[in-house]
Order: sequence, then C-alpha cells, then structure tokens
Amino acid sequence: MPTLFRYDTTLLARFPTIRGGVILARNLRNGPTPPALAAAFAAEQQAALARLGDTPLSEVPSLAAWRRAFSAFGVEPTKYRSAAESLLRRLTKKGDIPSLNLLVDLGNLVSIRYALPIAVFDRRATTGTVTVRFAAGDERFTDLGTDEVVHPDPGEVIFVDEAGLVSARRWCWRQSDQSAAREDTTEALITVEGHHASAEDDVRAALADLEALLGEYSPGVTLHTALLSPAQPAFEHALA
Repeated sequence: MPTLFRYDTTLLARFPTIRGGVILARNLRNGPTPPALAAAFAAEQQAALARLGDTPLSEVPSLAAWRRAFSAFGVEPTKYRSAAESLLRRLTKKGDIPSLNLLVDLGNLVSIRYALPIAVFDRRATTGTVTVRFAAGDERFTDLGTDEVVHPDPGEVIFVDEAGLVSARRWCWRQSDQSAAREDTTEALITVEGHHASAEDDVRAALADLEALLGEYSPGVTLHTALLSPAQPAFEHALA
C-alpha cells in the first residue's frame, strides 16, 4: 500500500511532540463559497475574536508552540509566522479574513477555531510520498502567484515529494503555487498539525470538524483520515 504522507524520523527525533492529522479527500467539488458556509465562516471569525479577547497571540498555547518549533529550526517566528497565527493576526488587525473559495474557507474556518495550521494541498502535482523533513537546500519551491523557482534554506522544515517539489516551506508558513486549492481541485491532501500539550485532542477534534464540513459542502466526497505521531508517522492508502 503506498505511503501518501509521512514524517521523517530525523524530524521526529527533534520534534517528538508533533501530532498531525491527515485527510485524503477525493471526488471533491470546489468553487465559490456558498452562502451558508460564508455565514458560518463569518460567525466563526467573530467567535474567535471573542475567545481571544485581549490575549496576545504569543500566549495562545498552540501558537506559542509553533513559535518554539520555528525557532528550533532556525527561523525567526515573528518574521515567518505559522499559518494559523497569520490568519488570526489578520483577523485581530483587520477584523475579517477574505474569502477565497470553498475549500480554503472551510479549512480557514477550522484553523481559527482551534488555532492550528490547516493546509489543503491539491495532489495533481505530487509525485509519490510527501515527506515532512529538513531541507537539503536543492529542493524546488514556487511561491503562490509566481512562476519563479526558489530553493528552501538548508535545515528548514518542508513538505516535499519524491521529485523534490516542495508544497510547503518553513513547515506551515506558506504553500506552493502548485499545491494551492483551485476551483477545479477534485483530490486533496488536507493536513492539521500541533505541538502543544493538548495537540492530539485538538487535532482529532479539528479532523472531525473538517470531515463534517467536507461532507456537508462537497456532496459525494470520499474521505480517508489518519492521526499521526512518532508512534504512527505515516499515512498509507491505496489509490486504485
């Protein structure tokens, strides 16, 4: 059975607290965000603001844990923020998060609910297994909205396939152009990750919410889910 996603053993030795949730979603229907989901996303943004109150984002346990992880692999966490912190920072400063499409909005809704980074990776450009590991520096990354190929810094954490194509840099800082969910996305790998003390419970809850929302807003979708950790570092699934 092929491995679709895994954590490298060297990475796990350095970050044994990581808990990752993975969903293989097939037969997806993406497109403009429907009114009901837009309303739910707007309501979740207001709920997130109420939960945060005056608490600095640096004191939210899940976000603080990501800051520590970024620092541990040599990245300044206030210069390069985790995807979850970036979303909540935008929300607290601007008052709302822009709508992009059904899949992105759905992921962002759950991300701000749990203050966890969630990524929706279109699988079309992926070759073989996607591995979360330290970069060698010769891998290829194309930023969103560009066609310029750059290389990650040696030692930063990346999501990379067997052909050396990077789908996310600095762990959960930014996705690649090739991996972005678009209106014609029909198959995606969706990830949610945490390092904090209650990460396993929060990742499990986020997975359940993602499954429920995908089932509601993408009828006919098929979902296969796994909770990953150092004890279970890989997600395997037959694609036939």
